[in-house]
Amino acid sequence: MSSKKDKMRRAEPEAEQIPEALPGQAEGPAPEAAPDTFPALEELQKQLAEAQSQAAEYKDGWQRALADFQNYKRRTDAEKADAYQNAVGTVVKRYLPILDDLERALATRPADLPWVDGIELVYRKLQTILENEGLKRIEAEGQPFDPNFHEAISQEPAEGVESGRVIGVIQQGYTLGERVIRPAMVRVAQ
Repeated sequence: MSSKKDKMRRAEPEAEQIPEALPGQAEGPAPEAAPDTFPALEELQKQLAEAQSQAAEYKDGWQRALADFQNYKRRTDAEKADAYQNAVGTVVKRYLPILDDLERALATRPADLPWVDGIELVYRKLQTILENEGLKRIEAEGQPFDPNFHEAISQEPAEGVESGRVIGVIQQGYTLGERVIRPAMVRVAQ
């Protein structure tokens, strides 16, 4: 039994081993914060303010970079769309004389020949393909002359028509999207 008591005594801390006060510290209530700790607090507040201003600066820079990237993306997308429209316009422009020839052929077609229906079918297919690419005919007949859409071939007197109106279309004009790829060649009333 004595061995159990010895073990318990060893496990219990003795009162003499735990100092009641640290060396150099007076006994009694804890002293209030020393005046030299306030500069450390002020230093921490200063560091916090600097960190917050730096964070705000980084956030502002990030937002500017994001806005610049969005503007860049919008600009490059617009340039890509414009390049595509230019490429399509170049190709479509090459097919316009064929479309004109088919229109002239159909305007003077003989009614009794069955192969004429085949030419009309080819014309409609070509026209549909070009319209699907965004090609639109410029409506000129009877419209006021607009140099943005029309090219005047002649100016003629016309009864009952207001001066400056288109009285005849020599060659159809077309737009692709918002761009005029070929102005309409027209005769204008004097």
